[in-house]
Amino acid sequence: MATHSDNLTNVRTIKASEFKTKCLKLMDEVADSGVEIVITKNGRPVSRLVPYRDEEPTMFGRNRDQIRILGDIISPLEFDWDEERELALIQGKNPDKP
Repeated sequence: MATHSDNLTNVRTIKASEFKTKCLKLMDEVADSGVEIVITKNGRPVSRLVPYRDEEPTMFGRNRDQIRILGDIISPLEFDWDEERELALIQGKNPDKP
């Protein structure tokens, strides 16, 4: 069994025949140590055994439990919005000057 460093993490390399005889033990080792195992056949990598990690939530729905919508957000606004005036104010310009 070989061990080498790959991107600052330890990675173990084992033959498929060894993995076949020790797979349950190796699964426990990976879960406990967090060290990845690369499984080879005829000296070539064919698979990786990596520790399970919960996936990060996607952007869609990430704040589902943290945001509340109050009121109607679909109907048109009851007032006209002068976006050019708003932009001038944001840019520090006098919106009343032509």
